[in-house]
Amino acid sequence: MMRIVPSPAWFRVLQAFLAITLFFISDCVGAQVRPAAEAASAGQGEFRQISNRTVNAVAAAEANALAEIRNDESRIGPGDLLDVTVFEAPEMNRTFRVSAGGEISMELLGAVKASGLTPGELQSSLQERLHRTYMKDPHVGVFVRELQSHPVSVVGAVKKPGVFQIQGTKTVLEMLSMAEGPADDAGESVVILRGAGFSAPGESATRGAQPESGGKIDTLSLWTLMESRSAALNLPVYPGDIVKVTSAELVYVVGEVKKPGGFALKNNQSISLLQSLALAEGLTHTAATGQARIVRVDAATGQRIEIPVNLGKILANKASDPGLQPKDILFIPNSSAKSAFYRGAESAVSMATGVAIYKW
Repeated sequence: MMRIVPSPAWFRVLQAFLAITLFFISDCVGAQVRPAAEAASAGQGEFRQISNRTVNAVAAAEANALAEIRNDESRIGPGDLLDVTVFEAPEMNRTFRVSAGGEISMELLGAVKASGLTPGELQSSLQERLHRTYMKDPHVGVFVRELQSHPVSVVGAVKKPGVFQIQGTKTVLEMLSMAEGPADDAGESVVILRGAGFSAPGESATRGAQPESGGKIDTLSLWTLMESRSAALNLPVYPGDIVKVTSAELVYVVGEVKKPGGFALKNNQSISLLQSLALAEGLTHTAATGQARIVRVDAATGQRIEIPVNLGKILANKASDPGLQPKDILFIPNSSAKSAFYRGAESAVSMATGVAIYKW
């Protein structure tokens, strides 16, 4: 039988001392660990707050983007051709032309308002109507086959003026591209006449909308728009608007030049006489350079005045070039002496040619 020997007193004292030492060590370590844990917990809380704010910002941005997409979606108007598909009832599939009152007439449902709605909104409306009356879980598709209610007219100095149907919102440059760009006689300005279909983005843009009082007109510089990199100058164009490119002012060069006619001033500014002669491909041999005249209409009185110019001195750089203003006419008369001389020279050439041919 085993005998248990009681431990001596010094051993029990040692055990108590070790126990007290271990208690103090564990308490110190705990005191150091707790602030670190609290700091880590606070850091995790702050990180969660930042993450939540980031997620909320991303969600808000996505919601705004989706709202802009929905706002920019083309809205249905009178005259549009729609394909409506009811997947649970193929016999109801039809192609509808929106009436002047903005409605389509469907079997079982009767007249349904379509004007002013996007295809998605009309789809939801049809699904709700079918669900209330005939079907448990209907699925409807709406496709715009042909747009007739979103016209934008592009007129004036463009290569292909006409009426263009647009989806959503376009810009001035996009509309000019659809019209194949400015014509050769395009002027300085583009005028946007906000029509009956004008509305702010996100609102109904149909012919049924009422125009603003007096209409709104936006004017911008064509050449600044074409050369600028700023998107702010490229204004939006909405259905119902009219885009007009103004024609350039003209100067006319007539008389003894090789190519008489009217020539467009691209920026509606003045042009020198030498530039106008270059456009007219120069003078003829019989031009009376010392008797040219500029015919101009006085803006104040409306009277026509004549300004004599000596092209010979201007060409020889002995006189200043007065320049031409819009609507000016440069007239170069014929010199009778030069005409007689050249007629005689032409006769001599003809006789010499005839003699040469005869002798040959």
